[in-house]
Amino acid sequence: MDEVITEAPGRAIGVVDRSANVPDLEVAVIGAGPHGLSAAVHLRRAGIAAQVFGEPMSFWRGMPDGMRLRSNMSATNMIEVAGPYSLASYMADIGETFDHPVSLRRFVDYGAWVQRNAMPDVDIRTVTRVARSGGGFQLELADGEHVTARRVVVAAGIAAFENVPPGFEHLPASRLSHTGHHADLTRFAGKRVAVVGGGQSAFECAVLMNERGVEVELIARQSEIVWLRGWSPKQFMGQRLGSIVYAPTDVGPLWYSRLVATPALFTKLPRETQDRIAQRSIRPACSYFVKVRVDGVRVTKATEVTGAETAGDALELTLSDGTKREVDHLMFGTGYKVNVARYPFLTDDLLAGLNVRDGYPVLRRGFESSVPDLHFLGAPAARSFGPILRFVSGSWYSGTHLAQVVVRRHVARRSHAQR
Repeated sequence: MDEVITEAPGRAIGVVDRSANVPDLEVAVIGAGPHGLSAAVHLRRAGIAAQVFGEPMSFWRGMPDGMRLRSNMSATNMIEVAGPYSLASYMADIGETFDHPVSLRRFVDYGAWVQRNAMPDVDIRTVTRVARSGGGFQLELADGEHVTARRVVVAAGIAAFENVPPGFEHLPASRLSHTGHHADLTRFAGKRVAVVGGGQSAFECAVLMNERGVEVELIARQSEIVWLRGWSPKQFMGQRLGSIVYAPTDVGPLWYSRLVATPALFTKLPRETQDRIAQRSIRPACSYFVKVRVDGVRVTKATEVTGAETAGDALELTLSDGTKREVDHLMFGTGYKVNVARYPFLTDDLLAGLNVRDGYPVLRRGFESSVPDLHFLGAPAARSFGPILRFVSGSWYSGTHLAQVVVRRHVARRSHAQR
């Protein structure tokens, strides 16, 4: 059946209070993806006014057409695994049903549906600058308008963190890119493309291009590719046992799944143990529905691209095994590396006040950073709260935990002011 994709509505921001020393907003949420929408929904359910800024589902809209989500059905839910904004509610509303793997187009439409129903007043303008202002923050928007907020929640996603290995900066953009740059891969039809990487994005982009008439070679430094099964062990355990050992968040292998789905427990482990479990839970791997389509793609393993130079209208690649390749384009499917300093809207003063480890902000309860009232959700919160925060299903925990802490702070502040 053809999928009907709807568009997100335009900007609609309410009238704000311009009284002296009173912030325009209680909470400003930067980012309108799964984590940003979840934060705002749970804050509003708790009685806290929250305004979301950003184009809804913008990161997902820029991903290659034809992709499918690796997550199972339960883990593809935004905001809540069951409730008015779940996948089940979406399917009931549109009068259709679908199963795993969920297409990117359908997921984007689901996200737009969530936004329309949960946050119809999203302000689609981009936040270009966030700075301290009195007891809160001042946000500058893309059109030059300024608004103030008592609290800021950064849920701006991972687009700013594209990871391309050093040594290729001299290549023009027409010859070098990241898999996150391409919504339409048909532009490479009839060309030769080398894709670097050994995970989902690298393999799926390679397969999609091959199916669109592109001559593709995938170059992976791994000697063995991790392929995910087309079935889950919990299918053979029965519903009761399967739900005990595997969390619906679908992050992590047997037993680890339940642990990483509960950050309150996971974060009590020693740092070394957390890091080991996190690495095991997010290692590069590829879905079975890509594996069955990989024929036609040349796969070179245990090899790296060590150099690339323009050669007329082409690129000449040098590989670690001493061989060379001539291609038209070099594409990196090497994922994303968190570094909050790469968020362009954070001022130097804010960055100077952030306690950061390996690019991640160090966060306390409520995802609050060392800058009071400045919170980070999504992948930047993964070092402090575990690998679940890297995934859509992590939005269930991030939204509820954030709201619980903010409500307590809000009540305490009002109680203090009334004394």
